[in-house]
Amino acid sequence: MYELGILAANDGGNLVTILNLSWKGVVTLLQLGKGALAVKVNVPDIILTLISLANESLRCAAEAWSSRTETITAAEAKRTFLPVKFYLINAVRISSQYPCQAYLVYREIILCVLMISTLGISLSIEKHLKTASEVLAELLEPTYFHLLNSLLNSAQVKQELKFQILDWLFIEEHNSNSSVGDPSTSYWTASMDTIFTVSCEAMPGARILLLSRVALFLNILKSSPDLEEDVRLGIARKLGWLLDVLVDEEVYSSVLVLQVPILYGSGQTLELVWQPMFSSLILSLKTFMIVVSPSPMWSEFEFFLLQNFFHPHFLCWEIVMELWCFMVRHAEIEMVVDIIDKLCSLLKSVASIQPVLTPSCPLRKMARSICKILSSGTESIVDQVYSSIVGDDRSQLSLVMHIALLMEGFPLNLLSDSMKSIATRRIMTDYFGFIESFDDKTLQACSSGVFGLPVFALSAALQSIEVKTSDIDMKTLRFLVAIIQKYRSSMDNLMKDHCRKLLSETLGIVSNMKHLYASDAMEEVILELQNLFISGQAASDTQLNECKPDLASFLAGLAYMKIVESDKNAKSSAVWELYRMLLSERHWAFVHLAITAFGYFSERTSCNQLWRFVPQNAALSFDLESGDEAKEERFTSEFKAFLDKEMTLTVTPSSEQLGLHLKEGLMLKEMVLKMSKVDTEAVGCEIMKIDNEKQACKRRKLPDGISKGMEMLQHGLKVMGDGISEWQQNNFDQKELHNKFLAHYSSLKDVIDHLVGLAGSG
Repeated sequence: MYELGILAANDGGNLVTILNLSWKGVVTLLQLGKGALAVKVNVPDIILTLISLANESLRCAAEAWSSRTETITAAEAKRTFLPVKFYLINAVRISSQYPCQAYLVYREIILCVLMISTLGISLSIEKHLKTASEVLAELLEPTYFHLLNSLLNSAQVKQELKFQILDWLFIEEHNSNSSVGDPSTSYWTASMDTIFTVSCEAMPGARILLLSRVALFLNILKSSPDLEEDVRLGIARKLGWLLDVLVDEEVYSSVLVLQVPILYGSGQTLELVWQPMFSSLILSLKTFMIVVSPSPMWSEFEFFLLQNFFHPHFLCWEIVMELWCFMVRHAEIEMVVDIIDKLCSLLKSVASIQPVLTPSCPLRKMARSICKILSSGTESIVDQVYSSIVGDDRSQLSLVMHIALLMEGFPLNLLSDSMKSIATRRIMTDYFGFIESFDDKTLQACSSGVFGLPVFALSAALQSIEVKTSDIDMKTLRFLVAIIQKYRSSMDNLMKDHCRKLLSETLGIVSNMKHLYASDAMEEVILELQNLFISGQAASDTQLNECKPDLASFLAGLAYMKIVESDKNAKSSAVWELYRMLLSERHWAFVHLAITAFGYFSERTSCNQLWRFVPQNAALSFDLESGDEAKEERFTSEFKAFLDKEMTLTVTPSSEQLGLHLKEGLMLKEMVLKMSKVDTEAVGCEIMKIDNEKQACKRRKLPDGISKGMEMLQHGLKVMGDGISEWQQNNFDQKELHNKFLAHYSSLKDVIDHLVGLAGSG
C-alpha cells in the first residue's frame, strides 16, 4: 500500500483515488495497529517519503512560477497546494502517533518546514504571486506547523531532545558575512526553485532560509499558549537568538519592509490579514511575555530583558524597550515600582559630571532607557522617579542627572499638576539665573562640564511642556544676540565651542516658542544670524555647521512672523539670504533639513513671493546624474515630489526602499560588531583558511576504503534505526534507557552525516 501510494503520487495526479486510499490506508493501519505494525515497517522512511513528495510538488511549482509574470489565481494555487497539504497531513498523523520515530528524521522535517515558509515569503514579495502566498498561508502554514509541533509538543519526546531540535532550528552561529548582491543567497533576488536545492547538511548556513527561521520563531511565540512548558523554556532561552539574527542586514531590511499574510482566529472564524512583519514580531513577543509571566520561565524572559537593556543595535533596543513598556503598562504596580527603583539606583551609580552632553555616555544611555519606559508609566510612577532623581537636591550631580533625563525625553507632561509646576519652576529659575549672569567672566570660567546646562534643560523640556512666562521674550532674544556676538568676537576655541552649543540650544528654544516670532527684538536676532552665517568673518567657519539643524528649525518658525516682501526691508532680505544659504547646501542631511524647513514655512507663511527664498544654485535645482545644469523648474518639481512623498505612507515594499534599508542594515551591523569588539580581521583570516582547506579537499581524491566505510556506516545506521523502532514498541518499561540511547543515536547520526558530507566533497 505504501509503494502504491508512491506510484500514485508520481503519476502526476492522474490516480487521485488510489493516492487517497493508499496513503490513508497506510496511516489508518499504523494508527490501528498501535505500534504492532511499526515493528515490521520503517516509520521514519514513510515520513521521509511523504515529506519528499511534498517538497517535490512545491519544487515543480516554484520552478514553473519563477518565470511567470502573470498573476497566479487562487484556484491554480489551491490545485498546487492541496496535494502538498494531503502529504503533510498524513505525515502529521504518523508523527503524532510515533513521535520518537519521527524524531529520527527531525532535521528533514525542519528543512521541509523552512523551505515551505521561505517559499511563502518569496511569494509575498512579488505582486503577481501574492494570491498564491495567501493560499499557502491558509492551506499549508497551519499544517506544517502541526508537523513541527508533533515533535515539540509530544510527551514521549524527552526534554533534551526537544532542546536539540530547537538548537538545530535556531542555530546560534549563522553566517554573519554580508552577501548583498549574491543572488544565490538572498530571498529577495534568488529564483524560487533554488529554495528546494538546500540539503540538510547545508541548512545551518543557508542564508536563503534565514528569514523563514525568524518567521517560524514568531509563529512558535504566537502559539506558546498551546505549547508544553519544556518547549516554552527552550524558546525563552532562544530569545537572544532573535535579536542576534535581526542584526543581519537582510533580516533587518526585510523585517522593516515586508508585509506577510497572517491567519487570525480558529476553526470557521479564520481570517487572513496582511501585516507588517515588524508588527507581527512585536505582537508575538508580547504574546509570549504574557504566557510565561506567571510561570518559572519568567526568570528567563526577565534575564533577556535585562541582558539587552543597552543593546547596541537601535532596532533591537527599540524592541526590548517596547517589551519593558508593555510590562510597565500591564504588570502589577508593586512589581513596576520595584523595577523603577532599581533603575533609578543604577542611574545614580553611573552619574558623572563631565560627559553628560555626550549622547553615548553611560549616563545618557541609562537615562534614555528610563525615559522610554516612563513614557508608558502612570502619573505616580513618573512622580516617583522625578522625586527620587531630582527632588530638592541642588548638587551638581543631581543637576547632571536632571539634564540627562530631560535631554533624553523625560515625560514632564505625565507628571501630576503639582509636580509639573515644581519641575517647570525649577527649569525656568535655573534658566533665568544662567542667562542673566551670562557675560565674559562666566565664559572665561566655563571649563566645567556643566556650563550652560540650564539652557539645555529648557530646550529639552519644551518638547513636552508649554512655558508661558511674560518676560521670557526679551531676555531669551537678548541672550541669543549676546551668544552670537560673543562667538564672533572670541578668539578662544573653548569659549567658541560653548557658544556654538548654546547657540544651537537657544535657537531650538525660540523655534519651540512661536509667540517669540512676533517680538520686535526678533529683527535684531535675524540680522545677527545673517552676519554670523553669511556676511561676517565667521561665515567661512565650518564648525558652524553644527548649528544648522537648529537654524533650520528656527527658520521654519519664521512662518509665524510677518515678512515684508520688499528688497528695501533689511529683515526680509536677511531671511531670504539665510534660506538661500540653507537651500544651496549639497550635503544630503542639510538638503533634507533645508527642504523640510522650507516646506513647513511655505505651508504656513503669508508670503506670496516664495521664489525670493530660493537661490539659483539650490541643491534640488541640479541634475542628479550630471551634477550641473541648475534649473528653477527642476527645483519646483523636486520640491513638490518631496512634499508629496512626506505625506504619503508607502505600504508596499520597493526595490529602492529595500536597497536603502540593506545599506543601513549593513552599516548598523558593522557598528554592532565594532562595539562588541569582534576581531573581524581574525574572523576573515579564519574563513580564508577554511576556504583553502575546502579547496584542498576538492582537489584530493579520497581512498576507496573511506568511501566503502561510509556506505557501511550508513547501512549500519539504518539497521540501528529499525532496531530502535522495534525496541520502543516491545519494551515500554525501559523508556528512560530508550530515550538515552535515542539521544546518542541522534548524535551518531549527525557525525556520520558530517563524514558523508566530507567524503562527498572529496
